[in-house]
Amino acid sequence: MARRPRWIGLLVLALALAALFAFLGRWQLERAIATAKVGPASTENQQVLDRVTKPQRSMPEDLAGQRVSVRGHFVAGDTVVLTGRSGGGRFQTVGHFVDSSSGASLPVVIGYADARRAALAGGARAATGRTVTVEGRYYPSESPDQDAFQKGEHSAVAAASLVNEWHDFDGEIYGGYVVATHPTAAQAHLGTIADRAPTRNVQFNWLNLFYAVEWVVFAGFAVFLWYRFVKDAWEREQDEAAGDDDGPDDDRDPDPDLPVGSAGAQDSQLLAGAHAGHR
Repeated sequence: MARRPRWIGLLVLALALAALFAFLGRWQLERAIATAKVGPASTENQQVLDRVTKPQRSMPEDLAGQRVSVRGHFVAGDTVVLTGRSGGGRFQTVGHFVDSSSGASLPVVIGYADARRAALAGGARAATGRTVTVEGRYYPSESPDQDAFQKGEHSAVAAASLVNEWHDFDGEIYGGYVVATHPTAAQAHLGTIADRAPTRNVQFNWLNLFYAVEWVVFAGFAVFLWYRFVKDAWEREQDEAAGDDDGPDDDRDPDPDLPVGSAGAQDSQLLAGAHAGHR
């Protein structure tokens, strides 16, 4: 039955549909897996600071941790030392940096030291007055730590607090700060703050996975439908063949007036009468 040209043609069609559905299922599965992979973030492509943001602007969330470069100079006498921060050392040095292209001020975390005096000395070494290029990651300005500020200490890179500490500030300021890389820290004889690439929260795309399973079910159903068609046709032919093998039934009822066993005698009398009439 299944070898007949008609059913072979339907089988080819069913297999073609199943292959198409399987391909679509694989495509949906690959999309679900691809969206769950953490690829390189756009923040890893270094940009010039004034091309990604402008002074006095709030910092977009997707810009946090962006690698940037900026040319300018450190202002002497405006070094601030932070305590209680992660990334290295007991004390971290923040310098007042002025961007040459925009003239705006920018807090720069230069590096760290294990003593306050060493941290202050590092800030003085950085403020040479020469134009330098600072590279690092750009982060949004932090909220001031009120408890630490009342004790005369700083633990947050807060632009609102730093402008009150800087002696030579007049103009605009960026809405974030830069954590400098090794070259800037080394020039100031300070340790380099640990580089922390931003993390991205990625969720598995369950909707694509559901679609993938759905296409696989469709592929199996296409083959199953062909099987049911062939089976139904085969059963129909078997029923028709069984009906042709049965002979016709003799539906004549015997004469109720004749005794049992005299039906043959009655037929003989009828034949004899018919023969006499032809004479």
